[in-house]
Amino acid sequence: MLERTIKLTVAYDGTEYHGWQIQPGLKTIQNTLCESVSQVCQKPTHIQGAGRTDAGVHAQGQVGLFKTTHTHPIDTLHHAINKHLPRDIVVRSAEEVISDFDVIRHVLQKHYQYTIHLSRVPCVRTARFSWLYPGPLDCQVMQEAAQSLKGEHDFRSFACTVEPDQNTVRSLDACYVHLSEQDPNYLLIDVKGHGFLHRMVRIIVGTLVDIGKGHWPASHMPEILAARDRKAAGHLAPPEGLCLMAVDY
Repeated sequence: MLERTIKLTVAYDGTEYHGWQIQPGLKTIQNTLCESVSQVCQKPTHIQGAGRTDAGVHAQGQVGLFKTTHTHPIDTLHHAINKHLPRDIVVRSAEEVISDFDVIRHVLQKHYQYTIHLSRVPCVRTARFSWLYPGPLDCQVMQEAAQSLKGEHDFRSFACTVEPDQNTVRSLDACYVHLSEQDPNYLLIDVKGHGFLHRMVRIIVGTLVDIGKGHWPASHMPEILAARDRKAAGHLAPPEGLCLMAVDY
């Protein structure tokens, strides 16, 4: 039987999971998805992800890839998989791709969005998907600082863990701070780039928040980059506000 290569677009609420990657004895997105796809394909099936998301981080457009000889029609495959998934994980679509498609190397851009709820009172509908921040933030100053991060830089100051010989140069296509058009009580930070260091987006967000509350001026961001030292940047923003929106190929 011919082997097929299947690309899945997956959304999930990461609140109850220990991140994407399979970890022995822990509930993860990847493991849960592998089990569900294995039931549909009627044999153990491994799903490779476009990248890892940390515990508590969400996705609207994570991408998974697997190979199978099962003949289930592609147009209803995602529905079949969803029947075996919990409510907080959804396969949005499934498509066949060429056999040598590489879910990691062929990535052109990843889009992350971080949501901050500017309020002292939580909202039940968004509490799992936003950082409740009670103080005022200067969105304009944060946006000014964010522009210093666009382009190619050494982002070592924004990495939680770095291997001794690891290349920490990355390129950001966009880093944009703006209030939500639907509700100005929500501040959104969109970050787009080809690849990211460990917890890089959350450290960027934490640093921008420190600038937005007046801890540093916007002009301090280039100094943070130049320091190449995690201690020079701001704190780590909590995971619940972060969402992987899309992976483009």
